[in-house]
Amino acid sequence: MNRIILSLVVLCTLGANVFSQSDETLITIGDTKVTKGEFERIYQKNNNNLYNETDKKTPEEYLDLFIDFKLKVIEAENLKMDTNAVFINELAGYREELAAPYLTDVKYNQQMITDLYERTTKEVNASHLLLLVPKEATPAQDEEILKKIQDIRKEIIAGKDFGDAAFEYSEDPSAKNNKGNLGYFTAFQMVVPFENAAFTTPVGQVSEPVRSQFGYHLLKVHDIRPNQGEILVAHIMKMFPQDATPEVKSQLKMQIDSIYAELKSGADFAELAKTKSDDKRSAPQGGEMPWFSAGRMIPEFANPAFAIKNIGDYTEPVETAFGYHIIKKLNTKAVPTFEASKAELENKIKQDPERSITSKQVFTDNLKVEYNYTENTDGKEKIKNKNIEDPLDDIRFELFKVDNKSYTMIQFQWFLKNEGIETGPYTDNFDKWVTHEITKLESTKLEEKYPDFRYLFQEYHDGILLFNISEEKIWNFAAKDTVGLEEYYKKNGGKYLWEERFKGMIVTCKDKATREEADKYFAADMTTTEITDLLNKTENVITINEGAWEKGSNPVVDYYVWNGPEPANFDSELSFIRGDKIPPEPKKLDEARGLYVSDYQKYIEENWIKELRAKYKITVNKKLLKTIKGV
Repeated sequence: MNRIILSLVVLCTLGANVFSQSDETLITIGDTKVTKGEFERIYQKNNNNLYNETDKKTPEEYLDLFIDFKLKVIEAENLKMDTNAVFINELAGYREELAAPYLTDVKYNQQMITDLYERTTKEVNASHLLLLVPKEATPAQDEEILKKIQDIRKEIIAGKDFGDAAFEYSEDPSAKNNKGNLGYFTAFQMVVPFENAAFTTPVGQVSEPVRSQFGYHLLKVHDIRPNQGEILVAHIMKMFPQDATPEVKSQLKMQIDSIYAELKSGADFAELAKTKSDDKRSAPQGGEMPWFSAGRMIPEFANPAFAIKNIGDYTEPVETAFGYHIIKKLNTKAVPTFEASKAELENKIKQDPERSITSKQVFTDNLKVEYNYTENTDGKEKIKNKNIEDPLDDIRFELFKVDNKSYTMIQFQWFLKNEGIETGPYTDNFDKWVTHEITKLESTKLEEKYPDFRYLFQEYHDGILLFNISEEKIWNFAAKDTVGLEEYYKKNGGKYLWEERFKGMIVTCKDKATREEADKYFAADMTTTEITDLLNKTENVITINEGAWEKGSNPVVDYYVWNGPEPANFDSELSFIRGDKIPPEPKKLDEARGLYVSDYQKYIEENWIKELRAKYKITVNKKLLKTIKGV
């Protein structure tokens, strides 16, 4: 269930306004007809979920994108990819999740919505201490863990520092690094019991134990402030490798400092991000990241990001657990108004049983009336005073009828078998079975009764197919087609260039005597291997790194070649370079493989789309298209 559905599949809300629907055919692709309503819905949704307002398109501009999307889905269906067992099971899992809010009676009131909105306007800074409770824990074990956390709370109230207690006792692994401090968060970012405690515990106080699905928590609220909304930033990152040594971190610090110096000298942030950032997801977009709120990002990154005063300003290098970053502020968004948030808040309440009041009984009773539920009194009399383990002479008799369909003892016994119920009176399980069957019946009618559900489920269906066929026809194919990639490089090589570089070596000596020896050997035109073999016979007194470096990629080269700042802990008498500048030149395939694979994928996709457009006849009702309003 962790599949990331492509951008055309955007989660919608049960309470969202339904756009004007029309059964008129807008587009015909082969034998597939697309109504105005389907196109309009997806067009509106995708144009209302953009980071950049300039990316919005008119219906006419969006048409080709939509047709390309539909062509891929139709091709996947014609290849029978929707009959694959993995696809069927994955889609069924999504349907079960989507259907859940429709298959119970949900109640909430205006006060709930108002209170939750009020929470979204605030951010809480809190620490927590967690004692895990296993799912299979007995009541006695649960009570024992509760007593333990109550004793820990007494220690804290008596004067023990909360952070020290979290470090010592908490079973949240992150507490060893952050002493339980979660930074700032707002509503809907924590499980409900935890959120409730966070927003009701006074600042400076420690909560009573709070039970969640994970176990028991103690919270200490440090601060409550107005919600700062969301921020859009770009960053340049030098990433820490796993188990990075202090020496490696020092080298990365010098690199990020060198990049920062370039920025201060007027270099373009986006270009530096594209060429020098280690975050390969954001680098192609000039370092731009998705919008985030303070609670959706680690504090070490979020705090300096939100502290940037003006759009366009950037931070000095900051360190997180993942590496060094320079963060640039691009834009901000305030918390939406109550009216703008209301529909989404209602939907979140409906879908969260911990927030809403749900009733399966009310749901079942209403459907019994809707679908003309009737019990067969003769059939029920036959199971009265009968136990499941008792033999029955006949099991074909009817027990109830709903929606003009008869349900018999055979189905009742199948239900009991599937539930693992082998003993006890039949009547004790009859209502449970009826609820089960009526829920199944209602589930089959959701597409017919609820347009929102039908459209959303169709989007999941199409989104999974789109992912699967794109993976097969584009992504995996491009990665495996080494011959095709090499041919593409021969025709398109030279697109990605190295900037001016220094090509040669960086030499670091242990002391002046080693430096003098090295200079003598270099003057004699000895190779680097000969020099290191001679000088490192008994101990390593010299290191020679050979390569080619662009400006900003190595602080020692920057210092000597491009008059960069002197690196930290640097001794010019012991570290020096030998070599020459070389002009810009094309990157070889192996030097820019990721970029060329990406370009090759686009090339494959473009040719595939041409084939699909030739394969399927496409007609558009342009007069009907003009009736669709842009966003």
